[in-house]
Amino acid sequence: MIPDLQASLLCDDVRQERNGKFILIGIFEGLVVAQLPAAFYRICLVNRWCCGEGTFAQRSRIIAPDGQTVVCEGQQVPITLSGQEQNATSVEVFVNLRLAAEGTHWVEVLLDQQLRMRYPLHVRLVPPKPPAQERE
Repeated sequence: MIPDLQASLLCDDVRQERNGKFILIGIFEGLVVAQLPAAFYRICLVNRWCCGEGTFAQRSRIIAPDGQTVVCEGQQVPITLSGQEQNATSVEVFVNLRLAAEGTHWVEVLLDQQLRMRYPLHVRLVPPKPPAQERE
């Protein structure tokens, strides 16, 4: 049975406690950048699968605002669920991600080459404010 994608979140970092719980650090909806192109040393994508059974292949990618250009694509990640009560959490790390355009990018999560979720990642250019002039 094909699993459901319970959640997909972008964040700055992910840690896992000894008891197996995941800690997501810096969850974000969008990115505000001072200049373009913008480079991000590390962006994590956390996906949580449930209510399925079998072994599947997950692949995630970020698409540019033109809707076609693949900005980055993760490696194929095996997802294995031994029963419908099981869940599986995958963490992908995109290193040195370069975003060249302002606008709505798209995060896509595929399972066995079928699109399971697509959601927006807004990239907004906000130039830094000029330094305040000294008063005389």
